Amino acid sequence: MLFSLGLAVLIALALAMLGTQVAYAAGSPVDPAAPTAPADPTSPGDPGPTVTLDINGVDGSPSSPVVVLLTITLLSVAPSLLLMMTGFTKIFVVLALTRNALGLQGVPPNQVIAGLALFLSLFVMAPVVSQINDTAVQPYLHGEMTFTEAVDVGQGPLREFMLGQTRESDIALVTRAADRPNPESPESVEMTTLIPAFMLSELRSAFLIGFVIFVPFLVIDLVVSASLMSMGMMMLPPVMVSLPFKLLLFVLVDGWGLVVTSLVGSFG
Repeated sequence: MLFSLGLAVLIALALAMLGTQVAYAAGSPVDPAAPTAPADPTSPGDPGPTVTLDINGVDGSPSSPVVVLLTITLLSVAPSLLLMMTGFTKIFVVLALTRNALGLQGVPPNQVIAGLALFLSLFVMAPVVSQINDTAVQPYLHGEMTFTEAVDVGQGPLREFMLGQTRESDIALVTRAADRPNPESPESVEMTTLIPAFMLSELRSAFLIGFVIFVPFLVIDLVVSASLMSMGMMMLPPVMVSLPFKLLLFVLVDGWGLVVTSLVGSFG
């Protein structure tokens, strides 16, 4: 009974599948879709989607992306400007020579000396930076002058400061080294000539101040060495004995105050 029922079900399924295939074969074929028509070419007057960057904003002031770009560029070249066009080099060299004159190798560390030199440089350059900001930076940000005009006006106070610290002989030396004609006036000196001449003058001034600082400590070293030789204490290092006396003398005369005062006063 069950076998006959199962056989009937299988025969019914086979007939249904055969009927589906026959019906599919008997149906009419589907027509293919029509191809898409090509698009018309773009006219030369229509550039399509583009990306634009406006140098100036609506009110004539520089746009925010341009200001950000100039700020990033300035930050990337700020160390070079700080070393070559401010009093940082002379201040750092004098402070380093003072540490060597005391006989100290790592006290104060280089980070402390560099930080002190940086803030002293900002203190010395504050009038120049303020003048550049008032005459060039703020007018440019408010759209009152172009970038080229701002650069020309802004380098005036910096050029005046550098010329005040540069010797004429150093300018002549750099001019001869570059095989250029002598400038007719200080105002006609190019920045490419003024910057290395300024660096040479700063190094010379720093070494002169360092020599004056070295002299009293050298006298203490000579006195201590002669005293140890007279007592026959050959094996005792003179530096170990002279160091406390040099530190005591430096503290009694307020050495850091004298050095900083001399450095700030040297910029006039």
